[in-house]
Amino acid sequence: MLILGIDTSTKVGSVALFDDKKGVLAEVIINTKSNHSDTIMNAIDYILNLANCDVDDLNKVAVTVGPGSFTGIRIGIAIAKALVFKKNIKMTAMNTLDLLMYETAYKGKIFSMIDARKERVYYALYENMEKIGEYSDGELREILEMYKEDEILFTGDASYIYKEIIEEIMGNKAKFINKARVFPRAGILAERAINLEEVNAVIFEPYYHSKTQAEREKELKNK
Repeated sequence: MLILGIDTSTKVGSVALFDDKKGVLAEVIINTKSNHSDTIMNAIDYILNLANCDVDDLNKVAVTVGPGSFTGIRIGIAIAKALVFKKNIKMTAMNTLDLLMYETAYKGKIFSMIDARKERVYYALYENMEKIGEYSDGELREILEMYKEDEILFTGDASYIYKEIIEEIMGNKAKFINKARVFPRAGILAERAINLEEVNAVIFEPYYHSKTQAEREKELKNK
């Protein structure tokens, strides 16, 4: 089985090809100021060429659904849907916070966090690789106060963007994943996709968790 993984949910995008017998065949991580729409398709073509494969060889495409960048998430899902509709292949999806957690392979408590700007984060808490509670978003300082007595591994871009705040509140209870691993990786996504259920690409929607600024402003005007 040949799986294409696509992640565009944060500023660092990635694509990967995973073979269920050979493992990762090719993976590209993109950290530029360019929009994902300008880079991801070229990256997909590049890794297919590297692996001496063709789009027709794909059996499944896996994509992250958010939370994260509103624009980035839409781009990744649109590309995945285009491949599914054109080539009639299966589509699977994973929450970005779950993907970040899987990358740690850590058995204790994990805080998976994505920056939502202005000291706000999208987050989920895990223990022994299982999610505790719901996917949430909120003010980082308020969130940390609830868990400051727990020893926790922090991952995701927010873990380094707000590292000083985390250390201020958590002290030596806070552990941090290697900085090179704080962004979602399409290679891990594609590997996990082997056991993910197929989604209906026709009705599938991104997982934003919180509303866009434009939506919030519209709601305020209508009150």
